Order: sequence, then structure tokens, then C-alpha cells
Amino acid sequence: MSATAPGGSGILGRVLRQSDLLVALGIVLVVLMMIVPVPHVMLDLFITLNIAAALTIVLISVYAQRALDFSAFPTLLLITTLFRLAINISVTRLILLHGDAGQVVQTFGGFVIGGSIVVGLVVFFILMVVQFVVITNGAGRVAEVAARFTLDAMPGKQMA
Repeated sequence: MSATAPGGSGILGRVLRQSDLLVALGIVLVVLMMIVPVPHVMLDLFITLNIAAALTIVLISVYAQRALDFSAFPTLLLITTLFRLAINISVTRLILLHGDAGQVVQTFGGFVIGGSIVVGLVVFFILMVVQFVVITNGAGRVAEVAARFTLDAMPGKQMA
């Protein structure tokens, strides 16, 4: 009985065969990451992993021929969003506690602002406006879809 073989009967083999359990374990680890302080090196690794996962998801989405070819997209999007939130919380904690959030954040920040605080502020405000518009439109769309499902679930057919 090997605990490391994916098809084995060990604990790891059983976890790898049950993808629901693996997803639940990943979500628990992400929530734990929000609570427990993460070291700089591990946070750099998580940020790099996040960027690689985002690029992979974008490429898979672009090259999928049909929507059913990437049916796990909504679940994957939710989990990666939770992971990004945990990274943001961890980075904020490290910056506020130690004044340093690791090499990846420092390098990316230096690249974005280009050595000028004015450029950095302009980029920040542009990103802030874009995020606000995206979140507002997304929330409006979610409300429309929820209202449509509610109308469709009513006993009498409504004109909608």
C-alpha cells in the first residue's frame, strides 16, 4: 500500500480519486492562508502560481471551441477568486506588519509605476475606475439573472 500512488489505497490515493474532497481541502487551505501569516518566499510562490494559473485559464477559455469544452470554468473562477483574495489579504498583512511584501510585489510595483509616483497614481486611479465599473456591471448582471430565475420559478407564467 503506497500512500503516494494516485491509484493506491493510501490516504493520498483516496484524496486524489475524490476531486470534491481535493477542492474542499484547497478551499480550506486558502481560508487558512487568510488567517495565518504567510512567509515572503511562500507568498512570492503563490503570486507566481496565481499569474500562471490566470494565463492558463485565459488561454483555455480562448481556445475552447464550445462552452461545454470548459464546463468547470465557473467553479474554477470562484476558487481562483478566493485564492486571489487570500493573496491580497496576505500581502496587505505583510506590508502593514513588516513594510515588505516580497520580491514579486516589489518588482511588479516598480515595473508598473516606472520610477515615477505621478505615473503610479494615474495607473492606480485608472485601475480603480475600471474595477469599479466591472464590479458594478457584474453585480447588475447577477441581479438581472437572479430576477429572471425567480420569474421563471413562479407558478404562473409571467411576461418578462
